[in-house]
Amino acid sequence: MKSTINPPKKLLIILGPTAVGKSALAIKLAQEFKGEIINCDSMQVYQGFNIGTDKIPVEKRAGIPHHLLDIIPPTYQFTAADFVRLALAAIEQIRDRHHLPIITGGTGLYLKALLEGLFPGVGRHPAIRAKLEAQSQNDGLNSLWQKLRTVDPEYAKKISPQDKIRVIRALEVYEASGLPLSQHFAQTKSFVEGFSVIKIGLKLKRNELYQRINQRVQRMFASGLIQEVARLQEQGIPEDAPPFRALGYKYAHQVLRGQLSEEKAIELTQRDTRHYAKRQMTWFKGMKGIHWFSPNQVAQIIEFIKKKWNSDEY
Repeated sequence: MKSTINPPKKLLIILGPTAVGKSALAIKLAQEFKGEIINCDSMQVYQGFNIGTDKIPVEKRAGIPHHLLDIIPPTYQFTAADFVRLALAAIEQIRDRHHLPIITGGTGLYLKALLEGLFPGVGRHPAIRAKLEAQSQNDGLNSLWQKLRTVDPEYAKKISPQDKIRVIRALEVYEASGLPLSQHFAQTKSFVEGFSVIKIGLKLKRNELYQRINQRVQRMFASGLIQEVARLQEQGIPEDAPPFRALGYKYAHQVLRGQLSEEKAIELTQRDTRHYAKRQMTWFKGMKGIHWFSPNQVAQIIEFIKKKWNSDEY
């Protein structure tokens, strides 16, 4: 493989639902195309949260540089804007080394922000936010979710009804500006204009994906997820810290409090993860220009990328 002195602006994105095999493919493609990997998982950015986020261990990274892993303190609320800022910096650094930036992950909102832009306006409105927080407390988060479905159905279908931060923020934007968040996004500009972007999507038949999900959850608990939560608690990380929203942590807390058996925690985490994978696929189906493959089609993916870029530089 040979590199160029002035490599063209190329960006490879690997996306798909949880447990489909994105990380493994990213490493193989990084080896083939002299690439470096940029994490696009909203929970793997957090320090100390390893098992519950299924963070790829250093010894399994095959020496490939990984960016945006283990970089954020657990009490900080990492945002799409943070991701865009750090991802762009990583892309520039990787290209300076004449390597290929490979963005890998399943957080569709972050990918959308990078590829389509972030809307510039509508700052924080404490009074509106306080009102929405009170409504959530008094009437339940579902009442806000139903309202969001009415005023911005396009955005509502892309986020979880349990995602309190995003539900409240979307309603805050709507009440402050009179426009739904989805319309603000539609008026934005890509941060990677001028790049030749290839989006590789991975998918499996539903029963095969669900089997992988179930096995992954069992492995996470067997690898010490509950012990990880106990350790994080001992370090003083509050239960409402953002990364504790990752699938499985809520039930691990309940096991530690004696409210749930480990067997039931595994079952519930498997169920929630399957639901999450379904929401991810709904999100990605709304993205344009994705080329879908099975994770087993590594050779075909490599050949497709080479033909798409019509390049022999790798």
